[in-house]
Amino acid sequence: MLRDDVIEYSLDAHHSEEEGKKIRKKIYFVTVILTVVTIVEVAVGALAGRSISTGITWELIKWGYVALTLVKAGYIVMVFMHLGDERKGLKAVILVPYFIFILYLIFILLWEGLAVNEALSTYMV
Repeated sequence: MLRDDVIEYSLDAHHSEEEGKKIRKKIYFVTVILTVVTIVEVAVGALAGRSISTGITWELIKWGYVALTLVKAGYIVMVFMHLGDERKGLKAVILVPYFIFILYLIFILLWEGLAVNEALSTYMV
């Protein structure tokens, strides 16, 4: 039984072969960028114990990991939510509060972590 209420949108795509190549090139580029950032994140996580002995501090590793994660999250928002095609003002209106909120969460995490550490050191003496 054939349904007439289902519309196949992919059959309605009217673009040239050049546009198709451009779209495929962008898809490959996005895939490579996200794969490289993910591989670096996994490598940092897997090799973090070995890196401490080479002089890199644990704090630097953690902040680098947070920075890579934020870069990847911002890139995902720019590409998959089509924010990269918008004007600078709209990008700023959407991304600046996002990054401020992330910084706020990091601040709360650090502040409360120090408070918990102080409370535990008081009672564990």
